[in-house]
Amino acid sequence: MGSEARKRSREKLREQREKEKRAAKRNRTLIVVGAAAAVVLLVVGIGYAVLTSGSSDGYEGPLAAQTLQDDGSVVMAEPDASAPVVEVYADYQCPACRQFEHFGGDVLKEQAAAGTAIVHYRPVSIFAQQPVPISSNSLRAGAAARAAADYGVFVEYNDTLFENQPTEGKDGFTVDELKQWFRDTEPSDEDGQAFDDRVDGEAEIVKEFTEEYLPALTADATEQIGEENIGTMVLSDLISWGASNGHDPAFLEGTYTGEIIDATGKAYTRYSGANEFRATPSVYINGELLDGNTAMSARGLSDAIAEAGDGEVSTEPMDSDGGGDAEENP
Repeated sequence: MGSEARKRSREKLREQREKEKRAAKRNRTLIVVGAAAAVVLLVVGIGYAVLTSGSSDGYEGPLAAQTLQDDGSVVMAEPDASAPVVEVYADYQCPACRQFEHFGGDVLKEQAAAGTAIVHYRPVSIFAQQPVPISSNSLRAGAAARAAADYGVFVEYNDTLFENQPTEGKDGFTVDELKQWFRDTEPSDEDGQAFDDRVDGEAEIVKEFTEEYLPALTADATEQIGEENIGTMVLSDLISWGASNGHDPAFLEGTYTGEIIDATGKAYTRYSGANEFRATPSVYINGELLDGNTAMSARGLSDAIAEAGDGEVSTEPMDSDGGGDAEENP
């Protein structure tokens, strides 16, 4: 796409955004963001009740083994553990997800180490269609976390990302920061360099996706199929439409940015009914979605795990030659 075509597409996008502000019906992306905001409001609204319902005292023991899965997610569990499966869907730019980590992160580590829970981390990017820097922060962090999983330190890196989450609308998760946080896990020089190279490459992909590809795709799709139809599509479906209409997504192939976009799309179709995935954080135990009060309380989360039966992980470990060096922490 030439520079003039990009300018025209961006102008169309700006016009469309103004229309959306006046539209009575929000598109799907805004619904997702609204739902995420509702979770934040829920946490604030119940205030004292949540704070006194039990928060983590901090877990400093060893971590259970971390196993990279074939879809890029990570399972933390003791070998051959039979326990409830706790799936955690989170976006690194989501304030409510950071709040969940505060209340429940150490609970999950402790339960996994004790063999009483199997924790399945499923990073997503519900903010990928939002304006820069919200979208770019989300995708850049998600790709870096996926890269950290190649070296068996996903959980440690996950913690650092949430500890350093930028305020929404502010630039954050810079390339230099992402690199340094991985160096803090004390990798070998070779692994450190490989991680740096991956983060550099993913940052370029994120920039192209958020600043060129997606604005042009959205403007074109709005003109051809209308905002109401776009509002029924998850991002991966919109990308599929674009592939048949002159917007080649090939640059996403083989990237962790593309992988997290795909993982987000699949989250929307994995569950249905009362368990439908709508926002982050979403916490499931054996496929059943926890309500916000339970998920956002250390005591509620612990009780829910204790009351559940054994579950089964729905993914398979990535083979050593399946992409990246999948490792397990001792």
